[in-house]
Amino acid sequence: MPVLAFLFLFGFGTNHFALPTYYPVRVDSTQVGGKWQRDTVFHRVGNFRLQDQRGQTVSQRDLSGSVYVASFFFATCPQVCPRLNTQLQRVQEKFRKEERLKLVSYTVDPQHDSVAVLADYGRQFGATPGKWFLLTGSKDSINRLAVEQYKVLTPGPSMLAGTVGLMHSQRLLLVDRDQHIRGMYDGLDPKEIDRLMTEIRILLYTYDHQ
Repeated sequence: MPVLAFLFLFGFGTNHFALPTYYPVRVDSTQVGGKWQRDTVFHRVGNFRLQDQRGQTVSQRDLSGSVYVASFFFATCPQVCPRLNTQLQRVQEKFRKEERLKLVSYTVDPQHDSVAVLADYGRQFGATPGKWFLLTGSKDSINRLAVEQYKVLTPGPSMLAGTVGLMHSQRLLLVDRDQHIRGMYDGLDPKEIDRLMTEIRILLYTYDHQ
């Protein structure tokens, strides 16, 4: 959504645009005042405990109250990952002063991508520790996160791909403060990154005006 459209939608102090919520799990029915009301329950990204580029343990608790952009990469990826992380640099710079926005990048090659490797890789892309988390841990844990929690095998932009025995994706995911997935984007397309940044602003605006 272009910035002008954003300004139009919010210029009168009313939110006329709502981001979708992905992956419904079930529909709960509750009787209120003699009438049945249905409420859709959506998938929430589960907890994790991994190490960041500083060697500190990071979990969903460290992201509490934040909106974040999730991605998957590996440090020796020759083409896709550098392009994707260059786009994530744009997002970090745009929201550098916005404490509620974080970037969370999971390596899919944790056997190679140690804390030291990630620290060096983060410096190459100007990743600010505590703002942009580069995470490593057990390969099984990260694969489960990718497939079961972030759903990167499901149809959508930039599905999970294989490269030299490693699974990775150029898909970016926007996760809200309740761990719901609210957006999916092609991380190599600058126009998609523009849309991501606009939708981050929409989500934060929504929280500010609830």
